[in-house]
Amino acid sequence: MLIFPTLYALTGGLILQKLLGYNFSVAVWVGYIALFGIAVETGVVMVVYLHEALNRRLANGKPLKHEDIEEAIIEGAVQRLRPKLMTVCVVLASLIPILWESGISSDVMKPIAAPLVGGMITSTIHVLILVPVFFALMKERALRRGTLRLQVDESTKD
Repeated sequence: MLIFPTLYALTGGLILQKLLGYNFSVAVWVGYIALFGIAVETGVVMVVYLHEALNRRLANGKPLKHEDIEEAIIEGAVQRLRPKLMTVCVVLASLIPILWESGISSDVMKPIAAPLVGGMITSTIHVLILVPVFFALMKERALRRGTLRLQVDESTKD
């Protein structure tokens, strides 16, 4: 599931790279590496928030219904909305001015910033809309099979 954020981020990066006319270079690849790190991190955090919201419902002990899963996913996605938008706004606010720069070393910085700016836009759409949808589909399937269980965080176990 972690490959999906990078694919959507790659799409946006490639589109903006093509629109701005940058060829692949070491600087462009550095931009993609940074973009993939941010995209995967935000995707993982969204899934963590969704799991926490669903775990709160499962911890009640009552059998879950379709509506419970839907409410948990909405709750988790809404909790992640502001942090994700803050991350995107900070990245875009810091990198968009680089795309208009014409000073010293702008020929190196622009190819780094282009994939990041384009990829952050498509990655945001993916993380805020598609990750909750994919998560819902997976959990609905687990509910139908009877395999929906409380997710235990392995890092807190003794």
